[in-house]
Amino acid sequence: MELDRATLLKLYRGMVLIRTFEDRFSRENQAGKPIGGGHSSAGQEAVPVGVCAALNDDDYVASTHRGHGHCIAKGVDVRPMMAELYGRITGSCRGKGGSMHIADFSKGMLGANGVVGGNMPLATGAALSARMRRTDQVSVCFFGDGASNQGTFHESANLASIWKLPVLFVCENNGYAESTPSEYAVSVKDVALRAAGYGMPGVVVDGQDVFAVYEAAAAAVARARAGEGPSLIEAKTYRYGGHFLADDPHRYRTVEEEEYYRARDCIKRFRENTLAAEWLRAGDLDSVDAECLALLDEAVTFAEASPVPDLAELTTDVYVKYP
Repeated sequence: MELDRATLLKLYRGMVLIRTFEDRFSRENQAGKPIGGGHSSAGQEAVPVGVCAALNDDDYVASTHRGHGHCIAKGVDVRPMMAELYGRITGSCRGKGGSMHIADFSKGMLGANGVVGGNMPLATGAALSARMRRTDQVSVCFFGDGASNQGTFHESANLASIWKLPVLFVCENNGYAESTPSEYAVSVKDVALRAAGYGMPGVVVDGQDVFAVYEAAAAAVARARAGEGPSLIEAKTYRYGGHFLADDPHRYRTVEEEEYYRARDCIKRFRENTLAAEWLRAGDLDSVDAECLALLDEAVTFAEASPVPDLAELTTDVYVKYP
């Protein structure tokens, strides 16, 4: 796959910005800042970045409880994201959503979802909307290996296939549904094998390789835009931390397993490969690193300086007037 310098830098910046956001999120949480809990996606950056690089600005993404990376990859500003974690009025959901419910419709981000598998019908509905409005928009649903066992997955996959909807189902298989290994709870070796039951393509990709993810996503998105229906991509990836930021010592994993995946870190591999091929220079990548660190400093400053919502905001954006 041949990518120009601008695209390569975009891929790298996306992954680094997600990692930097998650690291800062963890630091602020551990320091006792009023940002609540959440689920870090550190280690999984190549999946949302590779997929969203194949999308247009007006395409849709339906996210999960581990959704910071999806938001950032789709272009959501990290400043209102951080303000949302702080519960401030300048947050992307005016401080009412917190980590698990960040949304930005202007970026096609339909929202993170705290219900496992709850985003699948939403993504399928967005794809149906695009079909009915005769646009070429595509909808993407991110989910984990645990959600592949939910009824919503099978119902959504079946309906999307029947109607040939432009939706891409992306399974971020990090090996564990909370602490349950996927090989214990999933009936097949690969979640992608389930695609055959619904008459759609299913592929497995290395989720630690942003190029592999991008190539698979670009093919699936092109297929969806051409009216050929849905696809399923299973990206084998890994989360570095526990299921959530609080007290999860992740004793269900071995040190050797964690070291294996950290050695295959998606950002580290990108740097090594692009520098070895002389596609980018070290200075280019170092500049991106510095930019992302500065942006997160700015985001925290912005969040801490923003006001908390007034009590009058308690019922705004909750009820809709029905004529």
